[in-house]
Amino acid sequence: MMEVINEAIAENLAPPVKVSVLGLFTVSEPVIICWVITLLLTVGAYLLTRNLKIVPSKSQVILEASIGGFNNFCEAQLGKHWRPFAPWLGTLFLFLLFSNLLGLIGVMPPTKTLSLTAALALLSMLLIYGSQMRYRGLVGGLLQFSKPLPFMVPFNLLDMFTRPLSLCMRLFGNMMAAHMVMGMIHAVVPLVVPIVFSLYFDLFDGLMQAFVFVFLTLLFTSEGIHDHE
Repeated sequence: MMEVINEAIAENLAPPVKVSVLGLFTVSEPVIICWVITLLLTVGAYLLTRNLKIVPSKSQVILEASIGGFNNFCEAQLGKHWRPFAPWLGTLFLFLLFSNLLGLIGVMPPTKTLSLTAALALLSMLLIYGSQMRYRGLVGGLLQFSKPLPFMVPFNLLDMFTRPLSLCMRLFGNMMAAHMVMGMIHAVVPLVVPIVFSLYFDLFDGLMQAFVFVFLTLLFTSEGIHDHE
């Protein structure tokens, strides 16, 4: 049994598979999966919004209620500045959700790859501190690093790097651990039992990690701009 478990662990820790594209260049498997998810989200957005009507259908009501609920959530955190942020944060949530739930169909979640979570965390960092400068001005944004007291400047500057690192490692660590645990369960008891655990590790945990990443990005952004009136 230990040999089977060790093989499952080694498989999860192995470098991503490289795939040749038309013999011109190679890309890793997670990149291709990200392309597919992006394509599915783009096509899905087009299909869901191409026939919007004044008298909505049931599907349009559900769509509008979902978007409205998310917009209200963003507005509650960001106040009057919510509108430019909601589309990006909503898209980010859907991308992470689709990525995290791929384990349900036996596909490796790209969020199990450190390079992807690091890239997403970097984008969140740019959003957090870019919006701080945008709404406070350059001087006001820089002065935020001296609050609540000037001696906090070194700690606040350090926090500028620890926040995206925390976002990156939290998402990567949880998805890697979930995928590894599911791999070991499949290796030991391949029938029936993995379905039960998949409901937690792939479904609930995948949903929760997508929400946490977006919520923390929203929260950190709010901290930088919320008292700007």
